[in-house]
Amino acid sequence: MMLAKEIFLRKLMKHLSRIWYSYISRIDKNSEATFLNYGYADNKKELQLLKNDESNRYPIQLYNHVATAITLEGLDVLEVGCGRGGGTSFIARYLKPRSIIGVDLCKKSMNFCNKYYSIKGLSFSWRNALNLLFKGENFHVVINVESSHCYEDINRFFNEVHRVLKPNGYFLFADFRNRKSITHLKEQLKKSQFNIIKEEIITHNVIKALDIDNERRIELIRKLVPKFLHKFTKNFSGIKGSKTYKSFVTGEKEYFYFVLKDTASH
Repeated sequence: MMLAKEIFLRKLMKHLSRIWYSYISRIDKNSEATFLNYGYADNKKELQLLKNDESNRYPIQLYNHVATAITLEGLDVLEVGCGRGGGTSFIARYLKPRSIIGVDLCKKSMNFCNKYYSIKGLSFSWRNALNLLFKGENFHVVINVESSHCYEDINRFFNEVHRVLKPNGYFLFADFRNRKSITHLKEQLKKSQFNIIKEEIITHNVIKALDIDNERRIELIRKLVPKFLHKFTKNFSGIKGSKTYKSFVTGEKEYFYFVLKDTASH
């Protein structure tokens, strides 16, 4: 019964996310919402960013934390669930992979990305995370940030990641779950032929980023979103006081980060 409920909720989240991303593509005329993740903040040396990237510092820092686990320079990289493409663009410009492809289920987001970004080695494609349609052993690294909680069949996604990775390739994986379900998630990863190289709970860093970035997010909502959708959008965006924000603060939900290596034969 619980499994059926979880599958239903994930299907609902997937459907709502597609509608929401399509809506953002329609209302964001000035391309201000290119990142929609919750962000990351710590006390280490501040990441050096170009002036045009500064407004998205905390969402960028989440990508930087996830993607710099290994050196991406010269590698072929796939980001699954790239949304509006901000993180994919950051990786292409700052971390210098040979190529990076961003894929997402929202067709309007992919249309936006292909029009908005023009960077050597960067491309976008409309794909389903559960059926990526790339040939096997195609990428050195697969990245997935704050997207998998919407997938109705997480094991199928993990199997697809394994299929498209080159032998000994890396899977860099970050998202959030109810705290009690993370142990089960680790078991699923191991069964999907990944070795866990590093695991980290970064909830504290995510909360800190949401706190610092709160006013910018509120202002963006005021600017782009009709008032009757403010409550929904504030919850989606993790604004202070929202149900999402409180779930991180109370520990009901944890934000995790895994570095995984595919060592199984293909």
